[in-house]
Amino acid sequence: MHDPTDATHPVCDATDPAPDPAPAGRGSGLADEEEERAVEQALALVGGSSRRPGLRWEAPGEGRGGGPGSDPGDLTEALPEAPTPAEDRPGSGVRSSAPPPPLPPPPPLSWDRARATAARAGRAGPPATIRLPLDRALGHVLAEALGALTDLPSFDTSAMDGWAVAGPGPWAFGSGAGLLAGRGPATALPDGAAVRIATGARVPPDTTAVIRSEHAHADEAKGLLHALRPVVAGQDIRPRGQECRSGEQLVPAGTVVTPAVLGLAAAAGYDALPAVPRPRVDILVLGDELLTSGLPNDGLIRDALGPMLGPWLRALGAEVSGPRRLGDDAEALREALTASDADLIVTTGGTASGPVDHVHPVLDALGAELLVDGAAVRPGHPMLLARLPVPGQSRGTPDGPYLVGLPGNPLAAVSGLLTLAEPLLAGLAGRPVQDAYRALVHAEVHGHPHDTRLVPVVHRAGRAGGRDHVAPLRYNGPAMLRGIAAADGLAVVPPGGVRSGTEVEILDLPWAPATPWTEGCFT
Repeated sequence: MHDPTDATHPVCDATDPAPDPAPAGRGSGLADEEEERAVEQALALVGGSSRRPGLRWEAPGEGRGGGPGSDPGDLTEALPEAPTPAEDRPGSGVRSSAPPPPLPPPPPLSWDRARATAARAGRAGPPATIRLPLDRALGHVLAEALGALTDLPSFDTSAMDGWAVAGPGPWAFGSGAGLLAGRGPATALPDGAAVRIATGARVPPDTTAVIRSEHAHADEAKGLLHALRPVVAGQDIRPRGQECRSGEQLVPAGTVVTPAVLGLAAAAGYDALPAVPRPRVDILVLGDELLTSGLPNDGLIRDALGPMLGPWLRALGAEVSGPRRLGDDAEALREALTASDADLIVTTGGTASGPVDHVHPVLDALGAELLVDGAAVRPGHPMLLARLPVPGQSRGTPDGPYLVGLPGNPLAAVSGLLTLAEPLLAGLAGRPVQDAYRALVHAEVHGHPHDTRLVPVVHRAGRAGGRDHVAPLRYNGPAMLRGIAAADGLAVVPPGGVRSGTEVEILDLPWAPATPWTEGCFT
């Protein structure tokens, strides 16, 4: 569905038609949204809301509807009072036996509260700890701080190939290969003596300095070594404990194990590392209209989320099984959820209230606990986060796997990934949620009247002394991936939009720092 609030920006190709810009809060698409809100409110009065009242709904620190504890960032319109049945009006003499209409569902959480709820859910329990050999620890998160097991270096070593000397020169030297790395301790060096030494070799006791080979002249005939530069005591010697002393913290808990961390751990004497196991994720792709190959045809479309979600979730530190395609089948969905042994189940589509949207009813039947049921963000507002019961467990407080329900539109699904899946997985994996930061935006970005908007952006270097900035990208409708494919981040646009020259909050994509983005015909 076209998003009428999407901003129009210049394009590189003048032949590419651009949609007419529409001011924020106007346009036929926005009128449709207001009509949808009115229908939703009317349905809520008669118990027909798309949110299932039978589901447990809970968000830490949140109230139901308005009043104390409600979300001040959710500008959801107040519902009118339900009309009183004629039988219950004063003076009628008749009391109705019909049950009162159900309470309206809670308003969707604001974007930042939905994200914070997912982060808290991921940190709800202490992470497990496993010990992994160095060759299997890459990409995991350290469950404990890495302490130095010994001094580094553990003995005085030569920093250069050259000569170890004692006392003032010139120095007498003998023949032979000298001192090599990996050999045992050498005998003490007497004053006035020199000995050849290789980089990394243990420095003899009583050594004054190491003279680099290129800074010394060896008179082979006289057996004397002369320095070509002034010699400073301790030069080119790596003293014991220069990098760390035994017991010092090398790396804190929560650090992602990179190749450099592996090298440091090996140098410090580790054979295995205490790590948090990667969260295991199952992906369930819903929808009868999806094709897995070939061109779209006869009302069928290609599945874009199945190929995208696995690599994206792996980039967030998860172990991901291959996507399962279930179609629009409530029973198949129920069986897949109860059979999964993953830490997180990600579904695509089926989170709204259409005739084949089965996610809410199935969660209700299983006794799931809804932590987030919709977020005030565009695209992606029908996203949800739930906690399932342990398979075979009776209803109660669910403590089984989590479920993140993503909308079926591709960019809306990306919004759900960054809002719910990323902070949840960070907590489950023991790593911190990425810190959002602010950057200057060069262009006006239209906003939604009530909700946050997530808009793909690309970073640009400042020219002629100007500040670095981000540029919003076109093709940012809920069903589009062309913009996000060229992006290295998403701008968090508050309700009402932002003007050019102001700062916006930025969320980086997980692969952005390693990607050399170039100018393209997207801005």
